[in-house]
Amino acid sequence: MTMLKALSGPALLVLLAGTANAQDYTMRLSHQFPPTHHTALRMVQFEKDVEAQTGGQVDVQIFGAAQLFGPTQHHAAVASGEIESAIILNLQWGGTVPEMAVTLIPYLMTSPEAQQAFIGSQASDMLDDKMRAVGVQNIAWMVDTNDLIFTSAKGPLAAPADFEGIKIRGLTPLFNEGLKALGATPVNMPGSETYQALQTGVIDAGVTGVAAAYSRKFYEVQDFGTATPMFLAFDNLVVNPSWWDGLPEDLRAGIQHAADKAVDSSIITHDGIDPAAIKVLADAGMDVHVLTDDQAAQLRDVMQPAVRDAFVDETGQDGETLLKLLESN
Repeated sequence: MTMLKALSGPALLVLLAGTANAQDYTMRLSHQFPPTHHTALRMVQFEKDVEAQTGGQVDVQIFGAAQLFGPTQHHAAVASGEIESAIILNLQWGGTVPEMAVTLIPYLMTSPEAQQAFIGSQASDMLDDKMRAVGVQNIAWMVDTNDLIFTSAKGPLAAPADFEGIKIRGLTPLFNEGLKALGATPVNMPGSETYQALQTGVIDAGVTGVAAAYSRKFYEVQDFGTATPMFLAFDNLVVNPSWWDGLPEDLRAGIQHAADKAVDSSIITHDGIDPAAIKVLADAGMDVHVLTDDQAAQLRDVMQPAVRDAFVDETGQDGETLLKLLESN
């Protein structure tokens, strides 16, 4: 284990290539999440389920916490076949597949009903096709979060005026239009870099899911948190198409069964913010406030038009079609 941690990227891949012969097929799976993150834990179960479903013929090797590839490297690594699979947050596709960011339009599709209606719909099929067109096959829409928490060291960020002039972690250029509409200055960075940026004062405030705020220990560097079910974020489990298509049908079905189980377990069944998640942060020392419906409406009225307009400007007719499909679910 010590030697593996000392290696990274191509050097680690070379080592693993010589040690992966015990099973018929190897599925190297890279992701960016810390070990306690809910998706990281879900992938541990996925590994066990794949082993059971394939009779041990597929060896899933998980490399979390960005130890093998960083978040922005996953697409190229999987598309090129350097690794077989990775988890890519739908908010990380940027201009490569801009339509993937539709779920980030504030308050568009955050309810449990909206999640369930989306998975397996014409809208998700359309996005699957777009991922395939850029070299990866999506096999799972796992819900990462349907909530968001704004964290701060100086005071709660609850009303539009509270955001005026602050430097805040940005998520995507699209979502950042909503932050700009509030008067904030977004600074893009992955979740894995946000803790240090908050600690050193590079940014004033953070943005992440409620569970991620705990797993990434934001409570150590931020005193206040304001939570709201603002958007829906997915963790897409993508695979290399050539590797996937080359698997025997029964093994492919076994992996898909395990992926479907991971999706089912990810669906958030409660409305609003999970009180248990809030309690965990509060017990860790963070002063957490959940926005009321009226407070959320104030943010929605400022942010949603700005983000929606930017989405349509970037995606054109495909974006319009996608929005119509979502609104018809």
